[in-house]
Amino acid sequence: MPLVRSTITLQNPQSDLPNIRSSMREIHRKYGLGGLWHGTSAGILKTVPKYCTAVYIKDFMERTLPMPTSDPDSATYRNECLVRSACKSVVAGIAGAALTNPLDVIRNEMFKTNQGLVDTVKGLHEKMGYNFMFRGMGKNLIAVSIPVASTIFFTDVLIQMTSAKKV
Repeated sequence: MPLVRSTITLQNPQSDLPNIRSSMREIHRKYGLGGLWHGTSAGILKTVPKYCTAVYIKDFMERTLPMPTSDPDSATYRNECLVRSACKSVVAGIAGAALTNPLDVIRNEMFKTNQGLVDTVKGLHEKMGYNFMFRGMGKNLIAVSIPVASTIFFTDVLIQMTSAKKV
């Protein structure tokens, strides 16, 4: 978590810190060792639902998408499997990212204000109402869904490759 807080601190346009190391030092100087771990609660709260949602959606897509129809020994079949895996992965990654966007907003606001979880949520709600849940959604969909979708896609492909060798 210290690395995440440090990189988000560097993204602040008002930050004059040159690198991650100096950012970590500044956080430690201002807030102590605990300051480096500030925001961990929101980070944990978002990670489990993000991946559970992504895996659930991937499994749902697995059951819903049509199976490849080509001869299993053909290149067309392998391409159909890759496209099918890509569809499952992209939808799963987007769903996981969209569901947990509010927790990313809360975590980032905690970093900016150095407030606790409850005070941060109250402050966001007072300022923006429930619209805070959608703040930064576009950027978050890219930043979060791509790693999740990639993980699911490459895992799916690896499973397909190892399953094909056993047969």
